[in-house]
Amino acid sequence: MIAIGIYKELRDFSLEISMRVNEGEFIAITGASGSGKTTFLRVLAGLEEAKGAIVIGDEEWLGNKSLPPQKRAVGFVFQDYALFPNMSVLQNLLFVRKDVALAMHLLKITDMLDLKDRYPSQLSGGQKQRVALARAYMKKPKIMLLDEPLAALDPTIRSFLQGKIRDLHEEFGTTTFMVSHDIAEIYRLSTRVIEIERGKILRDFTKDHIGKNKRSYKAEIVDVLQEEIVVAFMGDLFRLPKKKTYKVGDIVEVTIEDLKLL
Repeated sequence: MIAIGIYKELRDFSLEISMRVNEGEFIAITGASGSGKTTFLRVLAGLEEAKGAIVIGDEEWLGNKSLPPQKRAVGFVFQDYALFPNMSVLQNLLFVRKDVALAMHLLKITDMLDLKDRYPSQLSGGQKQRVALARAYMKKPKIMLLDEPLAALDPTIRSFLQGKIRDLHEEFGTTTFMVSHDIAEIYRLSTRVIEIERGKILRDFTKDHIGKNKRSYKAEIVDVLQEEIVVAFMGDLFRLPKKKTYKVGDIVEVTIEDLKLL
């Protein structure tokens, strides 16, 4: 069991997150930009200070006894691959842990085994992100933190890597927190969804509720057409009937049933 209860003052609001997580869950963290999602991940990793408590199994990561970042068993993957440019693919993995068997296994899962001797400059963006994912698992982490790692990739590569993330999670069962605005990605990968608004948990539900509930969500208008409006929601663009006069930048309430993908 993972118990989290943290508090951190931010510039415009406070981050206050309390939740319990079962080991092996895959939790999608969503919400508007600037709502505290990335800060939450950084607090879990120990990269930012906060008050409160984080207990992972029988380890106290934050509280009376706090573990420094380097001692926390955390895998962290960003949009920026952060690979060592002077090391080959295999060397990047072995830098984390001198376990050749594990490294080769991870490269096989991520379809990077044939490219193990290449350097980052010789790889595509999708290949670099596969190396970053494999390297994160070399730590044998207790929790995996994914901060929109696929957001900068094209849809085809993004879909392929979603499959690799799912394969890795099924193989290792690592409790995972993933920031995402992509509703298809959230549905495909997560077992639970946390929506954060201004540092607080607004909604906490299972992925099965996506598309079934009638709850409304906030979406921003990015274009106004003659009879429709175009809204941005969770990383995609959708069309809605224009029921009144709108302008670009307005925020509207929508339900999943309202949305028609462009």
